[in-house]
Amino acid sequence: MTLRYEEFRDLHRPGAPLLLPNAWDHASAAALAAAGFRAVGTTSLGVAAAAGLPDGNGSGAAREETLRLARGLARLDVLVSVDIEGGFSDRPEEVAALAVELADAGIVGVNIEDGRADGTLADLERQCAVLRAVKEATDGRLFVNARTDTHWLPGAHATRTADRLTAYEQAGADGLFVPGLRDVRAITQLASKLAAPLNILHSPDGPSLPELAAAGVRRVSCGSLLFRAALRGAVAAAEAVRDGAVLPAGIPSYADTQALSDSFS
Repeated sequence: MTLRYEEFRDLHRPGAPLLLPNAWDHASAAALAAAGFRAVGTTSLGVAAAAGLPDGNGSGAAREETLRLARGLARLDVLVSVDIEGGFSDRPEEVAALAVELADAGIVGVNIEDGRADGTLADLERQCAVLRAVKEATDGRLFVNARTDTHWLPGAHATRTADRLTAYEQAGADGLFVPGLRDVRAITQLASKLAAPLNILHSPDGPSLPELAAAGVRRVSCGSLLFRAALRGAVAAAEAVRDGAVLPAGIPSYADTQALSDSFS
């Protein structure tokens, strides 16, 4: 195991979960690093949308954009985990090959989801084969966060959550992610049954970070929230200029923004 993998793994602490903010480009990742976040993830929606591409439609359209960004972010002095949607392929060996490229570039983790573009869940055996292939190919260098969309997709999938996570844990997943799960009691019950760290997506109307910590959650992701907030902030600033209103406080200066590039030197 590499030291970076171990450092990232150890950030998933009981009682003090890793808050993982998700970047969508070089500047957002550098700004988060400058704000003191030791680990930064990427958001597949943000990366795809910023490039004018669809997110999670099964076409693999954002694969090269994701890989390009990952190689750039690996130059930052932070631990980077990359959202690779469903792996951009249905073939375990191709997903594993992408994982090796990311690990070789210096990326410390990946997020792999089982939701499909047609609103169904990936075949369980196939998904486990993907996880096993990625873990074997990267030889302990990559923290694999296995995401199940049982609470994310429409339909009666929620009852399959525990079975899916147990299977992914047995397949070698380092972490287990259930976006859309907000009930504290259900989160507590789920966390108590798992050995691997449970990851929950932050929701503005969901449990707070202290509540999630008390429930046994060891990682809280921001997902696409920061990207969507940035879009709203940009439009709000433009509207303020148009309407003669006061601009929001705290906008970084030109010099401060220019200095972000120094993080990649």
